[in-house]
Amino acid sequence: MFGVHVEKIGDVAVILCEGRMIGSDAAFKLRDEVRRQRDSKVVLLDLSELSFMGGDVLGMLWFLQAWARGLGIQFKLFDPPLGVRQSLQRLRSTTELEIASMDDVLSMSLWEGPRNRIVGSESKAA
Repeated sequence: MFGVHVEKIGDVAVILCEGRMIGSDAAFKLRDEVRRQRDSKVVLLDLSELSFMGGDVLGMLWFLQAWARGLGIQFKLFDPPLGVRQSLQRLRSTTELEIASMDDVLSMSLWEGPRNRIVGSESKAA
């Protein structure tokens, strides 16, 4: 099961991805959620709770990066687990996705207040 939780803090949209992101349904769910954030300056995908990412989703990440860049939005990944990081590294030859460091995240001032300031949506997909 794949879940997406969105937290909007100022101009930064944090999208927490949980579970197993597999297949086109997960890829399109991620696409739809990221594209809802078109008014953000930064879209940060928090992958720390992800257990697996399939090829469809990896391809969608490249698409989303290009989409965000075209709108002047920074698109960054944060804390991918080792298996996901290795999958990303294998595909690095085409285009490189930016993986944000903890310093990058802290400089975005994301963690200034309580985490209960959730704006957006929360959803689960099978």
